[in-house]
Amino acid sequence: MPGNTYNFNISLSVLNHLGRNLYRSFATVLGEAISNSWDADSENVWIYINKENNTILIRDDGIGMTSDDFQNKLLKIGYSKRRSGASTPIKSRPFIGRKGIGKLALLSCAEKITIISKIEGGEYTGGVIDNTGLEQAITDDLQPQDYPLGQCDLSLFNDFTNGHGHGTIIYFENLKDGMKNSLDFLKKIIALYFRFSLIDENFSIFIDDEKVTLDSLKDLAEATQFVWKINEPNDPYINEHLKNLIEPIQATIMPNGVSGFIASVVKPRDLKVTSTEERVGVDLFVNGRLRERDILKHIPTARVAENYFYGQIHYNDLDDDKDRFATSREGIIADDEKYKLFLDALRKKILEIITDWDKFRIAHRHDGDPENETRSEKQKASISLFNAVSREYDLPEGSVNKKKVGEWVDSLGDDAVFNFESYSECFISENLIRRLIDDKAIVASTEAQRDIDSWKIKENQNKTNGGICIDIRRDSNDFSYLSMDGLANLVDKPSPPSPPGILPQDAKQYRPIRDALMHTALLTDAAKVKLTTIYTNIKARIITLLS
Repeated sequence: MPGNTYNFNISLSVLNHLGRNLYRSFATVLGEAISNSWDADSENVWIYINKENNTILIRDDGIGMTSDDFQNKLLKIGYSKRRSGASTPIKSRPFIGRKGIGKLALLSCAEKITIISKIEGGEYTGGVIDNTGLEQAITDDLQPQDYPLGQCDLSLFNDFTNGHGHGTIIYFENLKDGMKNSLDFLKKIIALYFRFSLIDENFSIFIDDEKVTLDSLKDLAEATQFVWKINEPNDPYINEHLKNLIEPIQATIMPNGVSGFIASVVKPRDLKVTSTEERVGVDLFVNGRLRERDILKHIPTARVAENYFYGQIHYNDLDDDKDRFATSREGIIADDEKYKLFLDALRKKILEIITDWDKFRIAHRHDGDPENETRSEKQKASISLFNAVSREYDLPEGSVNKKKVGEWVDSLGDDAVFNFESYSECFISENLIRRLIDDKAIVASTEAQRDIDSWKIKENQNKTNGGICIDIRRDSNDFSYLSMDGLANLVDKPSPPSPPGILPQDAKQYRPIRDALMHTALLTDAAKVKLTTIYTNIKARIITLLS
C-alpha cells in the first residue's frame, strides 16, 4: 500500500530465547562477565561471594560506560564491539565478544541483577533488572520501551565504589541453585576456563581479594600422568606444574594455527570437580575464550582412554570474517567446513595419543587401553592382575631400595602376564577334565592310583613338617592329585591296538613346562612358544571330549 512504512517490533520474549533460557553452564555465564571486562581493557576483575546472602558481585577497572553507552551498547541487543575495530581501543586486545547477545547470559543466573558503571572522571550510571518483573512484562507482551530498568541504590555499593575510579560493577541477588553449587570451586573453574587471566600479566582475576593462580589446579596437576604438547603452546600450567612427570612431555604436531596440550590422569574420577556437575575435559579455545567444552564428544573414537584425557586446544584462526559460533556461546556450528577439517585432524591426533597412552600406562603398571586389539582378552586381564599385585610391593617414598625394587618388579611384567595367562589355562583345563572323569565315573588305573598315593604321602609329610592340621584340598577326589598327563591317560587313552590318544601325547610334552610354570619359574622364549602351541592343541581336544 503506497505511503505506508514499517519497522521491526521486537518482543521482550526474545530475551527468553536469547538469554534467560539459553545458558546452562555457570562457567559460560561467568565467562560473559569476565570477557566483557577483558574487552573493556580492564586490568583486574574482582569477584566477591556472599554465600550467606546468596549473592555475587563482580567489579572491574575497565574503561566503563557513559549513560549513552549503557543504553545504546549494553542494552542494545545485538550491538557488537567489533563495529569499531577488531581490537580494544587502549590495549589492542582482540575482542572476545562478537554477536552482542552474550550479555543476556547475565539474566540467567539470578533473580535480580544490578549493573552500574562509570568512566574516568564521570558519574555512575546503570539500572536494576528484576527477573520477576521482567517475567510479568513478557507475560503482558510489553514492548522494550514499556519496561524500564529499575533505579539502583548506590549506597548499597559503598564498600565497592570507594576508590573505584572507572569500570563496571555487576551485582547478582538470589542465585539459582545450579549456580550456587559451583561457588566453592570458582577458583578451579576460572583457572581452567579463563586462560588469558593466567597468561596475560596485565589481566588478573580475584575471588574475595585472593588472586586466581595456577595453584588452583594443583590437585589436577598431581593426578596427571602424561602430557602431549601440540605445536608450541604458551601455557605456564605445562611449564610450571607438569614438569616432574614420570614420562617426559611428548611433542606432537597439528596443522598450523593450532596449539595447546592433551594430558591424561591416573583415574577418570580425577577429572571430576567435586560436588558439582563439572568435569574437566579437552576444551577448545579461540582467542583465549572457551568456545567448545569437551570437544572429544564431537569426534568419538569409542575408546575408554578418552575418559582419562583433559586439555586445551587453541585455534584462533576460527575467529575470522565468518561467524561460526553458536548463539549460546557454548559451541561452534557443526557443519562449518573449517571446523570439520579441524575435527578430522584432531581425531587422528587423539588416536595417535591413545597408542602412546596405552604404551606408557602398561610400562608404569597401570591398565592400558581395553580396546587395544593387539592384545587378547586374556592378556589384558593378566596385565590388570599383575598391576594390582605388583603395586602392593611399592616401597614407601624415601625408602633406600624403592627404585631398585621397582625396577625388579617392572622386569617381571612380561613374564608375569604370560605366566598368569598360562596358569589360568592350566587351572581351567585340568579341572574340566576332572569333572569329565567324575561325570563318566571313570575309575583310576593302577598306574594313576600309584601316582595318587605317592602324592598323598608327600602332601602328608609336608603338612607334618609345616605343622598344618587343616584340610588343604576342598575336594577329597583322588583325581585332584593328578596333573594333565595323568588325567589325559584316563579320558583319552584308547585300548590297544588303537594308536595312542591325542591328549596323552600332548600332555607328555606339556608337563615339564607346566611344572616349571607352577613353580613360578621364568620361562625361556622357546618354552613359552612350546607351551602356547601345545596348549592350543590340548584345548581343542578337551573341547572335543566335552562335546
